[in-house]
Amino acid sequence: MLSFLRARTTRSSPPRSPLCDAQWDGRALTLRLDAALAGTRVALDLDGSFFSDAPVDAGGNAQFGFAYAPKAGPSANASLRRGRDGEPLADAPFAIRFGEPGMHAAAGANEFVDALGNIGRTVPFGVDCAAHEVAIVVPVYNAPALVERCLESVLRHTTGRAKLIVLDDASDDPLVAPLLARYADRPQVRVLRNERNRGFTATANRGIAEAGRADVVLLNADTEVGPSWLTGLRRAALGADDTATVTAVSDHAGAFSVPELEEENGWPERWSFAQAARSLWHYAGLAYPELPTGNGFCMYIRRGAIDAVGALDEAAFPEGYGEENDFCQRASARGLRHRIAGNVYVRHARSSSFGHERRAALGARGMAVLRERWPGYEADVGASLFSFERRVLDWRVRRVFASAGDVSPRMRVLCASAATSRAHDLCRLATPADDAFYWTWLQASAVEAVVDDGTLPVSIAKFAAALGIPFACARQDDIDSTVVAALAAARSFVETAR
Repeated sequence: MLSFLRARTTRSSPPRSPLCDAQWDGRALTLRLDAALAGTRVALDLDGSFFSDAPVDAGGNAQFGFAYAPKAGPSANASLRRGRDGEPLADAPFAIRFGEPGMHAAAGANEFVDALGNIGRTVPFGVDCAAHEVAIVVPVYNAPALVERCLESVLRHTTGRAKLIVLDDASDDPLVAPLLARYADRPQVRVLRNERNRGFTATANRGIAEAGRADVVLLNADTEVGPSWLTGLRRAALGADDTATVTAVSDHAGAFSVPELEEENGWPERWSFAQAARSLWHYAGLAYPELPTGNGFCMYIRRGAIDAVGALDEAAFPEGYGEENDFCQRASARGLRHRIAGNVYVRHARSSSFGHERRAALGARGMAVLRERWPGYEADVGASLFSFERRVLDWRVRRVFASAGDVSPRMRVLCASAATSRAHDLCRLATPADDAFYWTWLQASAVEAVVDDGTLPVSIAKFAAALGIPFACARQDDIDSTVVAALAAARSFVETAR
């Protein structure tokens, strides 16, 4: 079974490998290891990037199960290690084929993951995402440089029906007021100020009330958003009727950090943040892992959930740090769910208003309230934090970041003319198919704009509108300028004449 793993040699025999046997049945990798490894953990790398680890039981057994293939390609090269980044447990990697029993000698460099590896939860056929108005609520307290970066990114990258509500919680930094005044006369933007400092939660609740009947995105002022961010949150939220909240992933947002939980992550040096965000839009997939909570740094809340459980509890969590967790637990008690949009990547500075020490104190105070109200909260988080869907998401992010030298995260444009392939990633429909195929394909392929020279199916324009994808008609010699114009027209916030 393992003969291909062991390098043959004419010299003296090497030390015995601690991997005694390995079997792959198409969905699970079962290992028999030296009993000396009992009580430790063995790590599995796929295509050169860490995927997961598993405990070794008293008999020296360990197993890795796959609920679905984590990538589009039929196979992956696998390596086993003594814990993450530890020494190899076999002389060479081997290949597994998803859905097919048996193990094989590893091939050369394996193909890169793509968005079709797990289509996951697409928006149900015919649901009009674009019809849902969203209010982006940004509470502000000091930190003007970060506030400016946040607002500029929202104005640059938000498309579809949206309004921006900026609430200054009586900042005492003199640069904040003139900064916010610059945005006050833009369409679909409201700038409000509390006469006195009311705290984060009360300020967020004021924004939720000002939003009317719109869905709400709570967005911290120390964040930066990227291309397709609101489109991605909308689709994740509308993919199932029982969704209450959807939270983005981040470089630095605790349990929502990718690819490493609870760490401050980076992205490839050769990429800008916008390019890193686009790479996740293309490649992170649509599995939408679940947790029993969201995170208010960038959390989409459906209006129906607010109607069901009320707003945030500003009496118990006046300065934040626990208010969104409590809200989510109340929603969970009503049978609603909370999902992670792994394809929406948001930069987060964290602790910009309070500093690390005060943030830690507020977090401890909020956790004490959560433990009293929701005794099972922490256990529920622990039980779902390392779900298979989440392991796949983190692995895909590791893979795309590791492949930064080979991947150029450019805008994906579907168009009828091959003439645009020099300027954009050209997404083609391989063969004509029914409308359900087009609907799913546009989502799974992460298309960001559609340009038609008159030869695409008529239904594509209708589907693009419902999914929030800018659409335009153009001649073959005018594709590039048409794409730019279509994206500009789709932006929610257009600068007014001065």
